[in-house]
Amino acid sequence: MAGTKTAVMRFGGRTLARLISHVANTSTVTYEPADLKARLRATHPCIIASWHGQFMMLCQLHPGDIKVSAMVARHGDAEVIAEAMRHFNTDLIRGAGAGNRKRDRGGAHALRAAVKALQEQSSLVMTADIPPGPARVAGIGIITIARMSGCPIVPVAAASSRFKSFDTWSRMTVNLPYSKLVFAGGEPIHVPRDADAATLEELRKKLETSLNAATVRAYELAGADIKRATPLDQLAALNPPPPGTGLKIYRSALSLLRPAVPVFLNLRERQGKEDAARRGERLGFAGRVRPDGKLIWIHAASVGETNAVLPLIDEILNADADAQVLLTTGTTTSAALAGRRLPERAIHQFVPLDVPQYTQRFLDHWRPNLAIFTESDIWPNLVLAIAERAIPLALINARMSPRSMKRWRKNARVGRPLFSRFNVVLAQNDAVARTIKGLGAPHVIVAGNLKIDAPPPPVCAETLAALGHATEGRAIFLATSTHAGEESLIAAAHAVIAKAFPNLLTIIAPRHPDRGPALVAELAGRGLITERRSQAPLPSRNAQVYIADTIGELGTFYALSPIALIGGSLVEHGGQNPIEAIRHGSVVLTGPHSHNFRDIYAELLTAKGVREVKSAEDLANTVTRLMSHPDEADQLRAGANAALAKLGGALAKTMAALKPFLTSAGG
Repeated sequence: MAGTKTAVMRFGGRTLARLISHVANTSTVTYEPADLKARLRATHPCIIASWHGQFMMLCQLHPGDIKVSAMVARHGDAEVIAEAMRHFNTDLIRGAGAGNRKRDRGGAHALRAAVKALQEQSSLVMTADIPPGPARVAGIGIITIARMSGCPIVPVAAASSRFKSFDTWSRMTVNLPYSKLVFAGGEPIHVPRDADAATLEELRKKLETSLNAATVRAYELAGADIKRATPLDQLAALNPPPPGTGLKIYRSALSLLRPAVPVFLNLRERQGKEDAARRGERLGFAGRVRPDGKLIWIHAASVGETNAVLPLIDEILNADADAQVLLTTGTTTSAALAGRRLPERAIHQFVPLDVPQYTQRFLDHWRPNLAIFTESDIWPNLVLAIAERAIPLALINARMSPRSMKRWRKNARVGRPLFSRFNVVLAQNDAVARTIKGLGAPHVIVAGNLKIDAPPPPVCAETLAALGHATEGRAIFLATSTHAGEESLIAAAHAVIAKAFPNLLTIIAPRHPDRGPALVAELAGRGLITERRSQAPLPSRNAQVYIADTIGELGTFYALSPIALIGGSLVEHGGQNPIEAIRHGSVVLTGPHSHNFRDIYAELLTAKGVREVKSAEDLANTVTRLMSHPDEADQLRAGANAALAKLGGALAKTMAALKPFLTSAGG
């Protein structure tokens, strides 16, 4: 099989080399400036830079009597390119920058080999941008090579009047024969060996600008439509594309399924997931009169997102005495939180189901001056309807799991018509920002996580005192936001911890409180005396496990418990937010599956502010150790608080980015 693959790659490379020669031999060639080849010879050895996907014809600039090397990636598809380059007397340097990928792609080896080649009087051809994008954003690697080698960078673009482009991340372009072929170059860019970080960034941007200018000029002289060779994310950012087939099917399907909505809502109401008295809001009927004047609409999915935007709501109302805020959420628990904690001039409604007729009805009534979505709760019909009405649209605290990022990139034709309609996106980290920018969002800012700046959930002093009295003298271990499959591990850990601390009380606050009865049955089957808070306001002295199956009391339980396992992490759910526990002084433990909050946990691990446990035995040993050594627990608390202090600031960045839209929103 390996031999067959090698033969196929060689055949592909030879075919590509023949195509390149055929294009060059049958086309009318123009150089801009006219002495471009002579300039390249005069600056030899130099680094010839192009954009990824636009490099096919660059080997035709080879003067023949000058040594040239090309940097080519190691992956399988690049073997075809490598084989073609060999036919044009070009040495190969295998490897490429990692970009936002974790896997080593040979970047360090390639950098050393590139610098060595330049020092040995070989010019270097390489692309400035790095897979998988964003396209046409110069990486720092090419600037580093120029600094280390002392050789200049010459930006070069090639374009032909006839070409075929493909919908890859870089808009891969294949030039065709019988064309007008243009090579356009820019002025050499010199990078001082002693350049500091600010200078390197300035020169990186200069290269980016120069390469874009050369590309525009090449297509202009070739008489070709540059839009056909422009990456799709950049086209979407300039002009949001209309909904494609997938979105049209989605919109039509939800319209056709509208008769089934009552059945769907009936089922959710029986499960306690809907408020029957406010069903009309889910159908787009308003439960309140629209207030006069400027109305800022903020949508948050559930409790965590609502808690994160409460400080933002305060900031918006404090900044503009004439503004009103409409907060929509999709869960009964978040509605209860909003009812308790929303300030004056802010009202709550349930978000309508994403059925076109319901979203139109909702917007007809509320007529918001600005719409703000949070995190990842993006409803296509709502987004498109907002954009159709030219209402400014923002996405704040944007987050995606690695799986979601991969899925969105794979389904970019669905994502681009949506994300390109957001006027501004505030992302939690660089990876999310790159993904959303790749989906066509025109203005993306890395702002951090709003949840770090959000206040911790409130503590009821009376309840805390009562619980403290009932559990006085007992060792307490708390597990919150647990999911199915985790409670059995926690029960096994309880049995081990109780050998060292016989008076142990384990408190479990399941992510979904309605699982309380099932958990009591499961844990009782393991021989544990288990009680539910909804049935027993205080745990008895005999209780071994106490199920906190109520809503709005998590802050109180954190304040009660010195150690807390944050659930959703012992199973492959992705973890839950640890910030609330830290703010209330609990030492945080997490399982290995915490990727939904990767940035926070990475910083906590670096600051030694969290312990990761991988099994019931590991959990039991860690809890026992921390209960026996309170000094270690104190060190973890200090590390966690230091990590959060370093990660803060998202609220100020978010307000700064929203200010132009808040100011321009009419009343």
